[in-house]
Amino acid sequence: MSLEEYTREKLWPILAETVHAMVMYPSHKAYTRETILQEKPETTPSELASRLNIPLGEAIVILYELAEERRTKS
Repeated sequence: MSLEEYTREKLWPILAETVHAMVMYPSHKAYTRETILQEKPETTPSELASRLNIPLGEAIVILYELAEERRTKS
């Protein structure tokens, strides 16, 4: 399933809201942007979850939001 497909699911808003409430979310997102994606731009959600030892849902939200940031900058 692509990151875009996840956003079309009914529970996407609840997942995103839950992830945004997580204490470490801002740090995980920043580390992903500044380090992980610099090393491997095509990192998958499961790879990110494993590397940071975070829930898959958090990894999906982080990668989706960072992809959206890159699209809006282009």
